[in-house]
Amino acid sequence: MPVPAPFTPLTPSAVVSALRAAGCVFAEDEAELILATARTPEEAARMVDRRAAGLPLEQVLGWAGFHGLRIAVEPGVFVPRRRTEFLAEQALAAAPDATVVVDLCCGSGALGAALAHALDGAEVHAADIDPAAVRCARRNLAPFGGRAHQGDLYDALPAGLRGRVGLLTANVPYVPTAEVALLPAEARDHEPPAALDGGADGLDVLRRVAAGASEWLAPGGCLLTETSERQAPAAVRVLTDAGLTARLAVDEDRHAHVAIGIRPPETAP
Repeated sequence: MPVPAPFTPLTPSAVVSALRAAGCVFAEDEAELILATARTPEEAARMVDRRAAGLPLEQVLGWAGFHGLRIAVEPGVFVPRRRTEFLAEQALAAAPDATVVVDLCCGSGALGAALAHALDGAEVHAADIDPAAVRCARRNLAPFGGRAHQGDLYDALPAGLRGRVGLLTANVPYVPTAEVALLPAEARDHEPPAALDGGADGLDVLRRVAAGASEWLAPGGCLLTETSERQAPAAVRVLTDAGLTARLAVDEDRHAHVAIGIRPPETAP
């Protein structure tokens, strides 16, 4: 019987070359992350193969950096984007003293975890319709005492939160249905369609979130949602039409657009 050849550990330059050949634009940075995350040379080789095959880097690593935290990411779960850190920043600026926080369409729970970490002692709830996302969110929220619930938007939440939420984030799917096929393969092929497809104009889920916001927000409570530059004016109108005082925040460097709606203090549920 032939003797297997000994495994040859990958050198950093070999990893970079393999990733560059696969079309990875930031091959040097990705190689550094893979080699720092892998526990054995064999695991590093498997990770390089998976990345070269097109799997998103974060799913190869098993985590994504977000707002200073390492967020666990499982296969098939929406990967948090760095531009969404702007949503977290705007949320903390809008409601720095929030004691009750809800993150709808939570995916991995990245937003909820970031807010729970910053708002020490806040009661944090997250919700998603996808069981894999909820499982992942529970893992990420556990260190901060947060809870994740499975269900369709507000239906997933404990009834006792009605009228008490000071900060409501919702990184809703906002890609128009006809444009989902145009997304990069990393998103199109490896993330759940429900986390990407926002309906004909990309605003279907936002309309549902906005319609229920005043019932769940405390007086003066804030709803924040990410949107695209093209959709931003329409997203602000959706919040206004739902009875919220709305505005838009923009970070040009990150190409990030966040629509913010505040429930007027005098509005009864």
